[in-house]
Amino acid sequence: MAKKSWAEKMLKPAEVEVKVMEKDMGSWGKAGDRLLIPTPEVIRDYVRGIPAGEGRSVVAMRADLAQEFGAEMTCPLTTGIFLRVVSEAAFEEVSAGAGLRDVAPFWRVVEPGSALGKKLACGGDWIRDVRVGEGIDG
Repeated sequence: MAKKSWAEKMLKPAEVEVKVMEKDMGSWGKAGDRLLIPTPEVIRDYVRGIPAGEGRSVVAMRADLAQEFGAEMTCPLTTGIFLRVVSEAAFEEVSAGAGLRDVAPFWRVVEPGSALGKKLACGGDWIRDVRVGEGIDG
């Protein structure tokens, strides 16, 4: 069986969940907190809503999403996984000829030197160049 493309991984049906944490999880939160488990689509839609020339940190994105869905926090693990899916799917589209304006602008959230930025197929230099070109980083 052929390996799924990132775009195919974006299509996997998933529903947003808000779970009540059963136990304290250190910096993640405490028992009784509501934890948002996002979907790739939620992450993609958030990223698409960031205006050109503006950046957001992953921490800010998680806080914004938690507030939007009535939770105290957004799961950092699933957020990171799904931000990678969104990023790789968008870069696949760019590699196939799509314009930057036509894809989810993941570079507005992913820092070039971050662990995720270094892991992506596009690499940190590509992210840095696009961020500079868009006026996010000088």
